[in-house]
Amino acid sequence: MPSAPRCVALVGPYLSGKTSLLEAMLFASGTVGRHGSVREGNSVGDHAAEARARQMSTEINVANATFLDDPWTILDCPGNVELLYEAQQAMLVADTVVVVCEPEVERAVTVSALLRFLSRHKIPHMIFINKLDTASARVRDVLAALQSHSDQPLVLRQVPLRTTESIDGYVDLVSERAYHYRPGQASDLIPLPDDFWDREAETRTQLVEKLADFDDKLLEQLLEDVQPSKEEIYKHLTQDFQKNLIVPVFLGAATQDHGARRLWKALRHETPGPEETAARLGIKPDGEPMAQVFKTFHLPHTGKLSLSRVWRGTIAEGNVLNGARVAGVVRLLGAQHDKAPSAKTGEVVGLTRMEEIRTGAVLIPSGKTEPLPQPERPQPVYGLAIHAEKRGDDVKLTGSIGRLIDEDPSLQLEQNAELREMVLWGQGDVHLQIALDRLRNRQNLVVVGQPATVPYRETIKRGADQHSRFKRQSGGHGQFADCTIEVKPLPRGSGFVFKDSVVGGAIPRNYIPAVEEGVVEALKHGPLGFPVVDLTVILITGQFHAVDSSDMAFKTAGRQAIQEALPKCEPTLLEPIDSVEVSVPNAFTARIQRLVSGRRGQLLGYDAKEDWPGWDVVKAYLPRSELHDLIVELRSLTLGVGSFAHKFDHMQELTGREAEKVIASHRQEAAQ
Repeated sequence: MPSAPRCVALVGPYLSGKTSLLEAMLFASGTVGRHGSVREGNSVGDHAAEARARQMSTEINVANATFLDDPWTILDCPGNVELLYEAQQAMLVADTVVVVCEPEVERAVTVSALLRFLSRHKIPHMIFINKLDTASARVRDVLAALQSHSDQPLVLRQVPLRTTESIDGYVDLVSERAYHYRPGQASDLIPLPDDFWDREAETRTQLVEKLADFDDKLLEQLLEDVQPSKEEIYKHLTQDFQKNLIVPVFLGAATQDHGARRLWKALRHETPGPEETAARLGIKPDGEPMAQVFKTFHLPHTGKLSLSRVWRGTIAEGNVLNGARVAGVVRLLGAQHDKAPSAKTGEVVGLTRMEEIRTGAVLIPSGKTEPLPQPERPQPVYGLAIHAEKRGDDVKLTGSIGRLIDEDPSLQLEQNAELREMVLWGQGDVHLQIALDRLRNRQNLVVVGQPATVPYRETIKRGADQHSRFKRQSGGHGQFADCTIEVKPLPRGSGFVFKDSVVGGAIPRNYIPAVEEGVVEALKHGPLGFPVVDLTVILITGQFHAVDSSDMAFKTAGRQAIQEALPKCEPTLLEPIDSVEVSVPNAFTARIQRLVSGRRGQLLGYDAKEDWPGWDVVKAYLPRSELHDLIVELRSLTLGVGSFAHKFDHMQELTGREAEKVIASHRQEAAQ
């Protein structure tokens, strides 16, 4: 009898070969008639224009398949570290996750964030060491490197059979059988090599010993030199895997079809069902039908599609969930969408045109839902100031960005009124370029991006007194105002303070706020061209005319006074300084310290990263102007795994050539 529909997510770093593994699995299950290729652009996965252009996954690829009569959904997740949030959404709804990695010792660190996330959320997961056909490192060395990044013990399930030229088969360590690969077909059973157990007996013993760590009876058998049966070992492997106590490790080469069928069989026998996954997430077995939206697509021809996993009951076309009507139910195989009348527990389907429903929503008829676990939304680290290429398209830009963020909640939009900029924030240049491509391809909107403006300020180093008189005579009432102000610098971070010490009614009280208003208006653009901060302005005295004085006249006099005073006060440029914490494996700590110093940063020290064995946090002060492309260089120095968090800390004087460049650039932009 077929099991309930189960879901497996394929995750792994960029270029690990997840989409090739998806193609091999679909071919092995008979879902497709030929093995698609990412390079040739005929794969089921990576069908979107943005993915085809980059030959990499840019969003979750969905494929429904059947293997030995069991229904499955495979979620092939983007591997680029800038798209990690999307992969995390998929991992949380999957019954099992397969972490795909390359057979290189030095690249083991690239799966550390994935393994940590899976461990913290208690999600059962396997490792598939891919590209074994091109491997130079020994499997045991790769395994040892991976183990240093896993909280759970890794349990090697296969040993490769290597000829002088290549790996052409494997031995299953539990069944103790040897197989020879046949591309496109099931592997042939072959005799075990004569000297195999002389070389690998210890490897199988280690497998059983790791299982014995979680079962006293099995441990007693080992201590008494009693070998457990293969059936017992399989039973323990399944139990321990479903409890997330161990991480099975499988081998293969997806582009050659090596290992896909063995992986399928392990998934079929060992993956928990949707009921067990629901229980892990805290979903009760009884109650109203329930589904969870974990990804949203806005597609050019079909409109909004809410990709959802059904956790309870049946969801059908016409149902009303959270107040929104389900216009249709579709099953997905890459770009192909097949309409279905309904979806049952465990299935992953697209629900169409539920316009008000957002990514992460839990859907039930009554709408009375409790939130399910969600990945922590990452802090944006890269921003672009954007505008529509065609001026007439600016009107629809905000709405289009809203749909983009609906698809990818790790994007953020900032409307900066002071700088008159709309800034799109994300996880890096690749992330934002994909977003801009998506606007063009799906919403026919061409958007241009450039580095966001740094909010420089200016201040003064010394004080000055300034007298100003505004007098204008015309027919009827004229304009008259006279004021004397004193300007003084304040400590950094004080902002602006206005005081008046007018005595004897030299200026009527009702005109004093107008002087302040004029001063505040003038401080928006100081002598260097930037807002002026950290100063106090004292209104000392003045004169007025009973007929010709007015609020407008005193506002003008106040503005003139401060504009004339500031150039005498040694104006100086201030740049924003952020407090930055860079998280990296400790092998890269020295590189990051050099990176910070090279960007005019001030190192504050480093400590071990809490609850992240082998990682450090480097703390520093960095100028905001140096943060724009920091993430790009940081990732290039750390195999893509480094990250940073930042927040504004203080303003700091900027002098010399750097200040001159900033001022000159600002004046040039203002003149355009």
